[in-house]
Order: sequence, then structure tokens, then C-alpha cells
Amino acid sequence: PDGVLVVDETGDLKKGMHTVGVQRQYTGTAGRIENAQVGVFLAYASRHGHTLIDRRVYLPKSWTGDRDRCERAGVPDDVVFATR
Repeated sequence: PDGVLVVDETGDLKKGMHTVGVQRQYTGTAGRIENAQVGVFLAYASRHGHTLIDRRVYLPKSWTGDRDRCERAGVPDDVVFATR
């Protein structure tokens, strides 16, 4: 009953533009706008311990709006834009 859900995001700086989700966007890792891929993570934590529940790569509108790019990167057709 004292457990909490923890939502967090982290960015990985990336070069290029072919890795899924990469674009110029704010990432706390750099503390500024950089070319990066952002992951959003959901964890559960309590006094008994903690565990990762789920994770997703954040896909900016520049990705979800370009189905050809998504197809080349292997992003399924049913993936649509969602805020972080």
C-alpha cells in the first residue's frame, strides 16, 4: 500500500538521424537541445524494493508524421504520436 509509480525520462545523445526517435530535442542529459533519443520509463518503488515496469522510446511528431521513415526503421504502423 505504500508503493509508488515513478515516471522518468532520459536522453541519449546521438549523431545522425536514422536511429528511431532521434531529433534535435531537449534532453536533461545535456541540459539543452541536442540531437538525442529520449526514453520514458515507468518503475514501481516501495520499502520492499523497486522494479522496472515498462519503457518506451519517445517518438516525436517528426517521426510519427513520416510513415516512410518509420517503416525504414521498423516502427509498427499502429504507433502514433503521444506526449511524453
